[in-house]
Amino acid sequence: MRQIIDGVKRAEWDKFVASHEEANFLQSWDFYEFHLSRGKKVVRRLLMDEKKIIGAYAGVVETAKRGRYMAIAGGPIVDWKDKEAVKMIFADIREQGSKSGCVFVRVRPQLELSDNSLKLMSELGLKKAPMYLSVEFAGVLDLRKSEEEILAGASQGFRRKLRKAAKNEIEITADTDDASIKEFCRLEKLHAERQKYVAFSSSFLTKQFEAFREGGEIMIYTARKDGEVLAQNFMIFYGPEASYHYGVSSELGTKYSAAPLLHMAAMEEARKRGCIRYNLWGIVEPDETSHRFYGVSEFKRSFGCAELRYTPAHDMILKPLAYQKTKLVESARKRIRHV
Repeated sequence: MRQIIDGVKRAEWDKFVASHEEANFLQSWDFYEFHLSRGKKVVRRLLMDEKKIIGAYAGVVETAKRGRYMAIAGGPIVDWKDKEAVKMIFADIREQGSKSGCVFVRVRPQLELSDNSLKLMSELGLKKAPMYLSVEFAGVLDLRKSEEEILAGASQGFRRKLRKAAKNEIEITADTDDASIKEFCRLEKLHAERQKYVAFSSSFLTKQFEAFREGGEIMIYTARKDGEVLAQNFMIFYGPEASYHYGVSSELGTKYSAAPLLHMAAMEEARKRGCIRYNLWGIVEPDETSHRFYGVSEFKRSFGCAELRYTPAHDMILKPLAYQKTKLVESARKRIRHV
């Protein structure tokens, strides 16, 4: 007999989620511990077949002026060919969203984009969301390839930057020390000022760091020259995937080409942990030259990464009249932000 229950045990949750090749930290236990640490309501649900877990999803309830909603990024994790399981999970999502007083539930499933995936969303009664939820277009490297094979597929410019960095005698370290996240927060503020974006708060970054450190899933990679910090990467290792979650650099870091060395070191650690995928995360189309993420996208493409398109965020509308306000506000915001 199949039933859906609350997920209350970290070990069984992560064992199930991390066993799926498509999964990453977006449905990890610790990501929702982070949300709890920020005072958010979290929903964790397991689909059971007798005593066996066959599906899972976690969501966070967000309160916004445009309406309360639940966000389910990178989930649910389920065999999408099992139609009964999928229907049960989405019926439960609807129930949990209603219980939480949500106007809608936004789902960005861990499904590659295809005509079939879009058809499935429609059959489940979901509508394409006016805004994204987590990354929908990512650059990904296959870690089953050797370092030599990855470098052979990288651009000449990337290989040149690596050679330049090696000559500059840059030191690379990786740790989970409080001092490293403190330095990361400081550098991120300076980086945001230079690149003209709104920096995350130190509290936001530190709470994430602490949540993932609890499960041994985080490392801060730091590049230094003569004792001065040039660049840092905030890496998450979960199940089959290593995720380049955040990255920051100083002006000197750009000068000395420190960033490629950080990624090569993180890939080495990812292989040791059994990861098969290195997710560089968001990229934009090659012709979107005016997009604010164009430069960083070109840097990621220089690795020779494959391009993965997830099925975009879809909304399960629970309160149609109230949802119209959300749609209007988010559509306008999308145009203003050029995202």
